[in-house]
Amino acid sequence: MNFHKKAVVLGGKTGLVGQALVKTLEKANWEVHSLSRDDVDYTQKDSAPLLEGILRRLEPACVFNTVAFTNVDAAEDDPENATLLNRTLPATLARLAKNHPLILVHYSTDFVFNGKKDTPYTPDDKPDPINLYGQTKLAGEEAIIARELDRYLIIRTSWVFGPGRRNFISAILEKCRNKEGLRIVHDQIGSPTYSEDLAAYSLKLLESGVSGLFHIANSGQASRCELADEAVDLSQFECSVTPVTSQDFPQKAKRPHQTVLDCSSFTKATGIVPRPWPQALRDYIFTYFNDNSPT
Repeated sequence: MNFHKKAVVLGGKTGLVGQALVKTLEKANWEVHSLSRDDVDYTQKDSAPLLEGILRRLEPACVFNTVAFTNVDAAEDDPENATLLNRTLPATLARLAKNHPLILVHYSTDFVFNGKKDTPYTPDDKPDPINLYGQTKLAGEEAIIARELDRYLIIRTSWVFGPGRRNFISAILEKCRNKEGLRIVHDQIGSPTYSEDLAAYSLKLLESGVSGLFHIANSGQASRCELADEAVDLSQFECSVTPVTSQDFPQKAKRPHQTVLDCSSFTKATGIVPRPWPQALRDYIFTYFNDNSPT
């Protein structure tokens, strides 16, 4: 698809997905402008004037929104800020995109589902979030869709790990480095996703010319415990991983049991079958943890 290669990445300076996007876009010869919360205070109830000024000045072909309130438990105690970041910000971006010749790419989550389905979730499955984080993320999706933009992408992903920011894998390996044994839940099952793969696949989806809602994750599925165990094995730490149930590890927000994502619509649009998560995990650990110092 033909468009000028200029992008604004919200969350591109410090975010896990945002940093990966900046790296991928620059490698593909895009002009990239990264915005952090130092540039725009997304928690302001009306950040529209500042964002409008940025869009008028930069005239990007695409805006990637990776900003979110992702602390699932904290969202239960701070619904106002969770709503501002997860619902109000994407709604504002969609409203602004209506008046600019740009494509809005917004990232959402598997937590829009209740986890009661036995098979992978497709983009056509009905959302039913069971915690406030999922509810606010779904509201953000709905706000974008309601604007009826000429073209947009909503990309649901899950269990993202990668360089540049603390994540589940880096936290696991940090505990192992400190010789701590691990107790990890085995009854939460999902689709692990490598941030660098997610960024590369997102660009391919953008270039395909499609519009709408898609799922992107690495192939396969795992429990939290299986993912942790594989990471420990690859890192060669001597660290025990003990499976426990969610009831043994109570958290403020409910977690869905099974949120594996069906990415077949992404494959249909791009011709790409996402690589298996164990392969992506090996790349992450062998590239960024060679000295056994979690990044």
